[in-house]
Amino acid sequence: QVQLVESGGGLVQAGGSLRLSCAASGRTFSSYGMGWFRQASGKEREFVAAISRRATRTSYADSVKGRFTISRDNVKNMLYLQMNSLKPEDTAVYYCAATGRYSSTYTYTALNSYEYDYWGQGTQVTVSS
Repeated sequence: QVQLVESGGGLVQAGGSLRLSCAASGRTFSSYGMGWFRQASGKEREFVAAISRRATRTSYADSVKGRFTISRDNVKNMLYLQMNSLKPEDTAVYYCAATGRYSSTYTYTALNSYEYDYWGQGTQVTVSS
């Protein structure tokens, strides 16, 4: 199992930047594909970005492509989301998630929430206009 704790959320003006972090417990972090999802008030949870086990592949939602960057440090057991050029529509609770279902591949990125087994508690990001 893996436990996930997000941090780094907050209030930022439109056009600003934030860096979210997700600390993972356990000694097999590199076995998990990782992802970021977000859920705005009154809306369903949506995919933001994903990264494969060894960071050989990343995937992004069209809405964040070119503005957000997902990365991981398998030595420190950390997942990151660098968010630049933030927009009010990026306001949401952001969740990191882990999946151990694809441990046999180094290149798969899981894009759907049902593919993930472990979730953090979320961190609020609010972008003011």
